[in-house]
Amino acid sequence: MRPFRFSFLAFALSLPAAVVLAQDAGQKPALSQPMPPAPAAPAAIAPAKTIDSLFDALKRERDPIKARGIASQIMADMNDSGSATVNLLMQWAATAIKEKRNVAALDFLDQVTVLDPAYPEGWNRRATLHYTMGETRKSMSDIAEVLRREPRHLGALVGMAGILTESGKDQLALKAWERYLDVYPADRDAQEAVTKLSEKLAGSRT
Repeated sequence: MRPFRFSFLAFALSLPAAVVLAQDAGQKPALSQPMPPAPAAPAAIAPAKTIDSLFDALKRERDPIKARGIASQIMADMNDSGSATVNLLMQWAATAIKEKRNVAALDFLDQVTVLDPAYPEGWNRRATLHYTMGETRKSMSDIAEVLRREPRHLGALVGMAGILTESGKDQLALKAWERYLDVYPADRDAQEAVTKLSEKLAGSRT
């Protein structure tokens, strides 16, 4: 079987790294200089898009390039746990993975899932690591945890589809890809994967 086109590892590790929050983020600015007065009529500032609104935009977008930008923003936002400690552990894990220190990376990610079990990206990063270590069952278990918390998680859906394809479970892989396309319909590579799997399954029935 030719290598699966969608590499779970490549997809997951190409996503933006978690941002480490400044430890003194809550520090007040120095008051040695007077603060400038607020404008009398400040211009309205557009509120930052929420994850839900970004997912809605991704589902509506049909231009592949624009959709890719939305998907990147979603994954960047999801990488930030909102906790400086968890973000730091994620950064340490990413560094350890890059340096092939998988045991250390696994320890950091274990701590992430304990400290913040509701944070999907911690489970997703650990799923990726388990996959690279040849622990497919553990990877799928972590993917299930990701999707239980965020059913639209793009990396986890790609990982699930990839593992199922590599395992020869084409019917389940097709369902995973269709689930992915329901979230990200403009992904042409995923469209191609669905087409090929559908043709393969149709051929096996004749």
